[in-house]
Amino acid sequence: MNRREFLQVLAAASAAGMALDSPSALAGGAGDAFYDLPAFGNVHLLHFTDCHAQLLPIHFREPSVNLGLGSAAGRVPHLVGEHLLKAFGIKPGSREAHAFTYLDFEQAARTYGKVGGFAHLATLVKRLRAGRPGALLLDGGDTWQGSATALWSRGQDMVDACKLLGVDMMCPHWEFTLGQQRVSEIVDTQLTGKIEFLAQNVKTADFGDPVFPPYSLREINGPGGTISVAVIGQAFPYTPIANPRWMVPDWSFGIQEKELQQVVDQVRAKGAGVVVLLSHNGMDVDLKLASRVTGIDAILGGHTHDGVPQPVSVSNVGGRTLVTNAGSNGKFLAVLDFSVKDGRVSDYRYRLLPVFSRLLPADAEMASLIERVRAPYQAQLAEPLAISEGLLYRRGNFNGPWDQLILDAMIDVRGADIAFSPGFRWGTSLLPGQVITMEHLMDQTAITYPQSTLTEMTGAQIKGILEDVADNAFNPDPYYQQGGDMVRVGGMTYTCEPAALMGKRIQDMRFAGRPIAADKRYKVAGWASVTEGAQGEPIWDVVARWLRDHKTVAPRRLNSPKLPGLSSNPGLA
Repeated sequence: MNRREFLQVLAAASAAGMALDSPSALAGGAGDAFYDLPAFGNVHLLHFTDCHAQLLPIHFREPSVNLGLGSAAGRVPHLVGEHLLKAFGIKPGSREAHAFTYLDFEQAARTYGKVGGFAHLATLVKRLRAGRPGALLLDGGDTWQGSATALWSRGQDMVDACKLLGVDMMCPHWEFTLGQQRVSEIVDTQLTGKIEFLAQNVKTADFGDPVFPPYSLREINGPGGTISVAVIGQAFPYTPIANPRWMVPDWSFGIQEKELQQVVDQVRAKGAGVVVLLSHNGMDVDLKLASRVTGIDAILGGHTHDGVPQPVSVSNVGGRTLVTNAGSNGKFLAVLDFSVKDGRVSDYRYRLLPVFSRLLPADAEMASLIERVRAPYQAQLAEPLAISEGLLYRRGNFNGPWDQLILDAMIDVRGADIAFSPGFRWGTSLLPGQVITMEHLMDQTAITYPQSTLTEMTGAQIKGILEDVADNAFNPDPYYQQGGDMVRVGGMTYTCEPAALMGKRIQDMRFAGRPIAADKRYKVAGWASVTEGAQGEPIWDVVARWLRDHKTVAPRRLNSPKLPGLSSNPGLA
């Protein structure tokens, strides 16, 4: 069905007296059946991650490029589109197909509506907890960053929302970009006795003392008696590399495999019948970790925003560990039910539930809180900047249309030859014809180090930057993948061979059709420098000015690199 035929169907439905925004008209059924998930076993865990401060329902397109290389090729989570549907037996064209893939995104988004929203998530959490006494709600981090209101309130809107949602424990990453003083203030004065902030791998830089509790032990009363459940927190190990080091000067990070094994052994010695790692490592790192650290029943993972319908079971010398990843932007809630017998996990059930706002009524108390925290900023959030004629999204290893828009704006406004934009995975999607508001722009840019820059660089320096980022993104050893996706590039073309050796991945760099000379200097615009004291206009002001001048934004032509040798990779559409 093309766009015109789809609109004709909607018109016919309207003429028949059917409300176009009703779940029965557009989503094809009520939410009760979709969310009917009987409880199993005697230990219950609910998990969301990487919501990036999205309190309201949104559209969010899953990637069409998620490359797995070497041993990761063709392996979860590096499957996109039809490959993912086939691997997990998901019916094409279904709600689940829309939630887990990019396929027919525009049409499916209009059919099934927006996803996420804390008021709708709250309804689902309450429904699941009603049939799962003692269920723990775990937040995988990247919660206090990603929206205008989170930036302007210094994370306060999300802290209040998570307390109301009933989060029991969380682990961190982008939270640290509020600065260690603000993080400590929130943890010490607002979370105490409510939400446990866990991170076994964050230590003081001087003496290596724990900064936060490494784990929590909870006694769960259920059929068969009381079961001790240990939840260990794992913060993003490369925070001082991917984000500014000067924001957390007194704290050290890392994967800390040996120390993690010691913590697992410690909680097992204290009688834990279930051990879970609440992780912000990223799924590839978690898969490797699970093969090397023993005694963990499940890793509930985040950071890479991979919505994976079922866990991967990883063998190690001590048994097996389930590895999961629960997507992003509040669009999924994971449900992990364990059956524990004789002090050990004997069986499990897992479901990653998409949060469809049309199928779940908004929780009144959460909706009221959201309205209150947004009220002071409403006029700023609602400012119309331009109309987008094309689909805007950011998610994938290389440029998305939102990234391209930011790059094009920087080149035009700053008079640059070339532009770089960070390989961030967060940021909501807009459908063609939607008005781009200041809130939508802030969804792409709301960070605490937003300064835009204009720098002269030689061709050799440009290649060095691209090679360095490519190694972070595509190093065959997950433990050396230290950030997000590939830096987004505007104004120049290049070839990228992800499977090549370090220093040889970037080839055929061209500006205006001519090879970039190693010793020639080019004007390069960028933003989000991790260098302390960086000066420049906030990126949202640069892009907002460009959008106001254009008023209507044509579909972006993606400046994606050539990718030789990857035509059969199931992580590439």
